[in-house]
Amino acid sequence: MSENFLLFLEIIGTIAFAFSGTMVGLSKKMDIFGITVLGIVTSVGGGVIRDLVLGNTPPATFRNPIYALVAIFVSIILFLPAVRRFLFKNQNFFDKTMLFMDSLGLGIFTAVGIEIAYLSGQKSVFLLIFVGMITGIGGGVLRDVLSQSTPYIFVKHFYASASLIGAVVFIILWNFSGQSAAVLGCVFVVTALRLLAAKFRWSLPKAKEDFE
Repeated sequence: MSENFLLFLEIIGTIAFAFSGTMVGLSKKMDIFGITVLGIVTSVGGGVIRDLVLGNTPPATFRNPIYALVAIFVSIILFLPAVRRFLFKNQNFFDKTMLFMDSLGLGIFTAVGIEIAYLSGQKSVFLLIFVGMITGIGGGVLRDVLSQSTPYIFVKHFYASASLIGAVVFIILWNFSGQSAAVLGCVFVVTALRLLAAKFRWSLPKAKEDFE
């Protein structure tokens, strides 16, 4: 897989997660600075954590400003009054758009995280899976913490689990079908699982009110 295509995937993932972060900021009625910070943190947070784990310092976000600039651009566009009115006019449309963008970003960044770890010479399956997951979910966790929401990974249907399954699929496909199949397969599996989980309300067992 060419570096240009990998960059293309990262930009699409950045747009998707910046959209997700900005939408949360808008729903919390933050000002333009607040929603921009959420857009940036959501889109690059997982990658920063990944690079620190892998020892790639300074993180790619600070060496190449394109990711932060794309996130800022998306946040500003979504903050425009006409765009805001359109997005919030229909709650069902808002919810579905948020779900799709968050799912797509999760899939892309899970795949990109493992890809970068592989290319940096990492061979440990446990590390590869961990790096893929942390790249996928890290930005969303930071977004939710900053917006004072319970992180998706603790309450939402099949979020981190989808990233975990996608990471395993990536490693299997890398060994049997090659790099391109691994990346695309991971993105498809994670995105599809998240959307199906939302549609059919799949979820992991949750703690009951046994202690109340």
